Amino acid sequence: MKKITLAEVEYIAFRLAKELLSFHEPIPNFSTRFPNILESCLAAPFQRFYKKDAYSGLIPKAAILFYLVIKNHPFQNGNKRIAMTALFVFLYKNKKWLKVDNQELYNFAKWVAESNPKLKEETVKAAEKFIKTYMVSL
Repeated sequence: MKKITLAEVEYIAFRLAKELLSFHEPIPNFSTRFPNILESCLAAPFQRFYKKDAYSGLIPKAAILFYLVIKNHPFQNGNKRIAMTALFVFLYKNKKWLKVDNQELYNFAKWVAESNPKLKEETVKAAEKFIKTYMVSL
């Protein structure tokens, strides 16, 4: 399974979010992100404990990536939009895509952002279901 890298977030996901999903709130420059938070979000889906993946399979990895980029706020603004585009980049690298309306995906991202952090496990499961529902092979 292919990982999404910091460089890919910067050069693909970040730029796509900034150019295509600007809405009325601009996304600040990539260099203004909070130190090490994005790196942590990108590493978490691939964590292992006792030689076992913490998140086994593409969908759980995609869901936790999406959740963490939204909830951990690695950027001053645009975290939901960047999470959306990072999700697409990650899926594309693994020969998958989401066939979903942009507004529906944004509404789901907004729901994740507003979710209670105490319900992380349930919210990530909902993200898995959302991704599974709309995921298609390339």
